[in-house]
Amino acid sequence: MSEHDDTSKTLGPNTQLVRAGHDPFAYHGFVNPPVVHASTVLFPDAATMEKHGQPYTYATRGTPTSDALCNAINELEGSAGTILVPSGLAAVTIAFLAYLSPGDHALVVDSVYGNVRHFCDSMLARFGVEVDYYDPSIGAGIEAHFKANTRLVHTESPGSNSFEVQDIKAIAEVAHRHGAIVTMDNTWATPLYFKPLDFGVDVSIQASTKYPAGHADILMGTISANAKHWKRLKQANGALGICGAPEDAYQVLRGLRTMGVRLDRHQASALEIATWLEGRSDVARVLYPALPSFPGHDIWKRDFKGASGVFSFVLAVADGQDFKRKAQAFLDGLSLFGLGYSWGGFTSLALEVDLSDRRILSALKEGPVIRLQIGFEDVADLKADLETGFERARQA
Repeated sequence: MSEHDDTSKTLGPNTQLVRAGHDPFAYHGFVNPPVVHASTVLFPDAATMEKHGQPYTYATRGTPTSDALCNAINELEGSAGTILVPSGLAAVTIAFLAYLSPGDHALVVDSVYGNVRHFCDSMLARFGVEVDYYDPSIGAGIEAHFKANTRLVHTESPGSNSFEVQDIKAIAEVAHRHGAIVTMDNTWATPLYFKPLDFGVDVSIQASTKYPAGHADILMGTISANAKHWKRLKQANGALGICGAPEDAYQVLRGLRTMGVRLDRHQASALEIATWLEGRSDVARVLYPALPSFPGHDIWKRDFKGASGVFSFVLAVADGQDFKRKAQAFLDGLSLFGLGYSWGGFTSLALEVDLSDRRILSALKEGPVIRLQIGFEDVADLKADLETGFERARQA
């Protein structure tokens, strides 16, 4: 890390992003670190090899490229250590595997990313880990769900697709009283807009595929732990042998440099479009924490420094209308919004989301839920595209 790292806490977020994780003068003055492609690392002699007495021993345990990204993420997260894994889903599942054992009980927020739910209901169940899902609005009331064997509480705020905002600090305080670890998927906000470890979270998770990479061309996840829980995470990572590729690490580090500027644009455009949607009669409600009308807005305003470019809205449907037909007509009317998964890139995206797997009954029954990722297109053009979608939906 740079000799200037001790000044990082006094720097603004964009200045920090430009500098984090790499000292150019450690690499002959080059602004970007080299991409080190490696598996085998040579040792100068047998004694050094036996003692692992050098910084790098084998590429699964780190390279200068992966270390540059890990150092940058540690600086942003305020974490003791970070590991790189091949996807955001892997970041959550590997964290679970690091801290859960057969016979343990885990509490997972009901608005969790659907693929994480599938992992809990299939793999964790097969491994003898019991999982209960809790209401994202529960706050300190989560204490009623604890058992003698509760070892982990997983949070995701805002929630996947429905964007409920959790009281992370209150949940963490209860969990720690019971000796449980707290993990959080912080992909939506990134550490620029919310720092999980500052609110009592032990392990912060990001799908770097999204905003850190920022260009819809990289898959990667990061898992960052505080000092108390870093050793166990690192040991699990070594045992599993799962690591991020050097080219991907380089691209994510490059994406970090502009993440603050990109998030500013995502947020500004998303807020304008969400506000516009909220005033339409063909929209039943907008699910975006930055809107004062959103049920979790007060917690978001208290704890978060900003909002990203992803939100959902409920398409209004008259009595007797087919939800699926209406949603597909709306989506098929779009041309600037691509129909695709993921988010965080420069292009706007749309899809219908299915909330039927939620165990806690949802109030979102007025119509189909459409999730939007607001990219960098001009807002006027995006509004015109959405108008075309609404017209197609009316015709349906």
